[in-house]
Amino acid sequence: MRKNAIKKISAILLFALSLSACSAKHIDSTLPDDDSYFLPKDLPHKKVIIDTDAGADDCAAIILAAKSRNLDILGVTTLAGNVSLEQSAENVLMALETAGSDAPVYKGAEAHYDGTRIEASSVFGTDGMGDAGLIHPVRKAEEKDAVDFILDSIRANPGEVELVALGPATNIANAIKKDPDTTKRVKMIWSMGTAGLREGNASPVAEFNVYLDAPAYKTMLDSDIPITIISLEVCGGDAMWTDEHFKILSKGNEACRFITTSFGKIREFYKDNGEESVKNCDTMAMSCVIDPGFIKDSVRTHASCITEPGECYGQVIFYKEGFVYDVVKNDLPCNVTLVTEINDSHDFDMFSSIVYYEQNK
Repeated sequence: MRKNAIKKISAILLFALSLSACSAKHIDSTLPDDDSYFLPKDLPHKKVIIDTDAGADDCAAIILAAKSRNLDILGVTTLAGNVSLEQSAENVLMALETAGSDAPVYKGAEAHYDGTRIEASSVFGTDGMGDAGLIHPVRKAEEKDAVDFILDSIRANPGEVELVALGPATNIANAIKKDPDTTKRVKMIWSMGTAGLREGNASPVAEFNVYLDAPAYKTMLDSDIPITIISLEVCGGDAMWTDEHFKILSKGNEACRFITTSFGKIREFYKDNGEESVKNCDTMAMSCVIDPGFIKDSVRTHASCITEPGECYGQVIFYKEGFVYDVVKNDLPCNVTLVTEINDSHDFDMFSSIVYYEQNK
């Protein structure tokens, strides 16, 4: 009789423990319970430098990179864009601190490639992070200039460094101008930029990062360095973050709550324009860097950036490799891969598996 009672009690305890474990693991049915589908165990190890003007979306991508097991962040270089240069550096330092990373931060361009001063422009609030009092980093930026850091890192790791450009291409263009031979030893430039084959957001044909410094973007495209572009074209649809996604993040760890709060102003901006969901192109671009399998389709191209003043300023025109046009001769070098389709229905799932569950360490 006693043995039967013990068995019953044990069974009840095991059942209760299983329910507790299940509840802890499946906080919300929209989140993955296993990161292996999105993050294969044999992901290639990468040495990356992240270049950013550090709005809230950039910082979310930096946190994603910092928590990813296969990215070695050699450093983060900053420039003015969404916010001033000083604010950009402060935002990055805070994002890295929140993610538990001690990657160094280097300040770069305060002026456009042509030397004119960059006027900060942001829909993320005056501090680029929702004006919510989030930014109080312990560390400071390094003394070395961002361009010198980029070039020194390439020299120390020839053929290994991948540049992840989340903002305007000014720092990268300045590095190319200063030492074109060294920059040719970059393994890959990943650029979140251009309107792809659709409409822009800075103008009907131009995307913000390109429009802010089109001559710099042209310099990067014309460098013959291999470039992969993740454009606005693939940021919409199922890849957009909904109110439900932010509700989930708000219940997560410090990094998740930091990201949720920092997106406050941009969510208001979208809602004022009649849109309930928010594009988060930078985290999506970083997902492609982390796992190339996240890219479902792409096309090899030659890319040309329009820098003449007028309605087409900042537009990037893509010449598809092997395509025969009726009039224009298409014999241009094709160093640019334009991503045309991503695993957008699992964009938030991949982000949450790394940042929310921290399963990939």
